[in-house]
Amino acid sequence: MGDLLIRNIDVVDGTGEPRYRGDVVVRDGRIAGVAPPRSVATADRVVDGENLALAPGFIDMHAHSDLHLLTEPEHLPKLSQGVTTEVIGQDGLSYAPIDDAALAVLRRQIAGWNGNPADLDMSWRSVGEYLERLDEGITPNAAYLVPQGTLRLLVVGAEQRPATPWEIARMRELLAQGLAEGAVGMSSGLTYTPGMYADTAELAALCDVVAEAGGFYAPHTRSYGAGALQAYAEMIGLARTTGCALHLTHATMNFGVNRGRAPELLAMIDAALAEGCDISLDTYPYLPGATTLSALLPSWAMSGGPDAALARLADPEQRSLIASDVDVHGSDGCHGVTVEWETIQISGVTDPALAGHVGRTVAEIGAAEDVAPVEIFFDLLRRDQLATTILQHVGHEDNVRAIMRHPRHMGGSDALLVGARPHPRAWGTFPRYLGHYVRELGVLGLEECVNHLTGRPAQRLRLRDRGLIRPGYAADLVIFDPATISDTATFDDPKQQARGIEHVLVNGEFALDGGVPTGARAGRALRMAGRETR
Repeated sequence: MGDLLIRNIDVVDGTGEPRYRGDVVVRDGRIAGVAPPRSVATADRVVDGENLALAPGFIDMHAHSDLHLLTEPEHLPKLSQGVTTEVIGQDGLSYAPIDDAALAVLRRQIAGWNGNPADLDMSWRSVGEYLERLDEGITPNAAYLVPQGTLRLLVVGAEQRPATPWEIARMRELLAQGLAEGAVGMSSGLTYTPGMYADTAELAALCDVVAEAGGFYAPHTRSYGAGALQAYAEMIGLARTTGCALHLTHATMNFGVNRGRAPELLAMIDAALAEGCDISLDTYPYLPGATTLSALLPSWAMSGGPDAALARLADPEQRSLIASDVDVHGSDGCHGVTVEWETIQISGVTDPALAGHVGRTVAEIGAAEDVAPVEIFFDLLRRDQLATTILQHVGHEDNVRAIMRHPRHMGGSDALLVGARPHPRAWGTFPRYLGHYVRELGVLGLEECVNHLTGRPAQRLRLRDRGLIRPGYAADLVIFDPATISDTATFDDPKQQARGIEHVLVNGEFALDGGVPTGARAGRALRMAGRETR
């Protein structure tokens, strides 16, 4: 690999400091030098930076690419956004550590997140083995969180009950092993089974292990709707009592009950920061969320796993109880609020016979068929074996803007890459920040926003040589046009490559060159600082 010279470009170095014009040399996968313009005479390849900007590669703090990295190695949705590192193992459910029985359950439970590819060799069982599989060749880098729900599935099972002291001790052992093998922390999905069955004391016992290892805890809290502030308070309380670094993932305040209440959340965070707690958060720059249709079920209905849930859906008496929770009382799976079917839009199905429902809301389908929406809900869940994905149109613009301005904020796409019409954040999150919220609205300045997407996440991940443009740092780099960068993905047509991103380098190799993927597989698993890396 010869020298690369990026000449006469605006360097936005990831620190938040003002941009400057310079020449940047890349050699052997690293930034070899940063110099004044036109001070470097020769190189094997020269990229003219006139009217362009150079930033560190964007770090997606909340990604669901756990299998996509292996099944779709070009990884164009993220690569074309300038993402050079993703944090996976999110929301408490992923594929390591695992055994045969738990894997069979997980493949079905989160098929709506990651698909369920029949031909993928999933012979790894430990976190270390999974990271080694990633090291065999992926497009961006990836860091991994040990999923707390998977730990519970392995040790306790899918039932709704407290963990015994022995089971908690065993989960602590597995967590410590995963962290020792290179995971950067632990995630939870506290509106997803079986992780949501853990009480605060159980979570604290696990956070103690994370704190001792120097990692961080990334919880999807128990509610983003009714009870959202109480749910955030529980997580902040864990940071106080265990000393564990806390990263509030997709930190939103959704549904009508939380309109305009983002300042209350931010005040809670600021108070804890003032006390010395280590807290950060990420968001995506859109109003709707995305998840599986089955996530709206009350937690008791999912107890025992997918087969038990499907059996309940086939039982008229159980269906009546579920309908009461989702339509009258408020399902804990729907964040404690009753489901507003006009906000639930189908984004993907696995049964081709259901493809006509994609893009329509449950309310629209019900009206067209003259059937109550909850019956459409039941029918889709059963026919699609719980794998249907949805968009949930429940966000508020004032909350989104307030939270993204916070000094501990970072970018995270929370992108599901499967389905016919996935959320456009799968293709547009990072250019949307820089185009819509920086250039068009001025919510953040360019340098400040790049810091949110690069330097800050690298600090949270303890990546000592990434996230900034400095000599000696890994050459994860994005070259873009600040005047044109924008998301083109829409809710009607979401699989659209962003504008204005010209080149992306991962570990010094062009992964995107002139807007075209090169097929390079220079990414690798990034292990916790102090652990061996490849």
